[in-house]
Amino acid sequence: MKNNLTTGRVNQKLRTRAAILEAAAGLLRNGQTPGVDEAAEAARVSRATAYRYFPTREDLLNEMPLHEMMHTADEKVRGAIEKVADPERRADEAERGIHDVTWDNEAAMRLLLRTSQDKWLARRGSNDPVPIRQARRKKWFEAALDPVRSRLGKERFETLVAALCMLTGPESLVVTSDILGLDRARARKVKSWAVRALVREALRSAPAGAPRRARKKSRQRGRG
Repeated sequence: MKNNLTTGRVNQKLRTRAAILEAAAGLLRNGQTPGVDEAAEAARVSRATAYRYFPTREDLLNEMPLHEMMHTADEKVRGAIEKVADPERRADEAERGIHDVTWDNEAAMRLLLRTSQDKWLARRGSNDPVPIRQARRKKWFEAALDPVRSRLGKERFETLVAALCMLTGPESLVVTSDILGLDRARARKVKSWAVRALVREALRSAPAGAPRRARKKSRQRGRG
């Protein structure tokens, strides 16, 4: 399965985007309210590059608080994942973390969603490869499922991660809250059920020989 976020070029752009946000957050911690120019200088990227990611100061300032929140959430989620071995539970813990940070910061998440849609509309019809969003949830699900990566195989692993990403985040908040009328607790139960069902099915339908092939390759590397 081809996925734009698995290509080296786009991964590099995601890192550049994150570096601009981190530089801006550092300036803010030092008492300065940064604009795109200042963030570009602090991140050591060109102003033209920075403006491609954040066309206005408002775009930058809207996402900075979420970037800071995600640092804290990342530690919490990864810590929870590492406490369990079962892949269903690990994926469910990742969703729990994303669910909590989304609902705890609902207004900011909705603003991020609106801003990202405005960017998409502004780019409509173009082939601009600069990522609109940071794809943080993807990294968390990848970390949660890493122990079964070789068992699933590359295509099945990427498909499962993509499916899980569709279940959570601000987009899921809009569906569960605005469309379905679910409260926070009920939305979490529904998503937990779906996450576990997807992981269970992916593992059930994985080729039976996958783990043995992975172990064989590992032994061959060890002899080399």
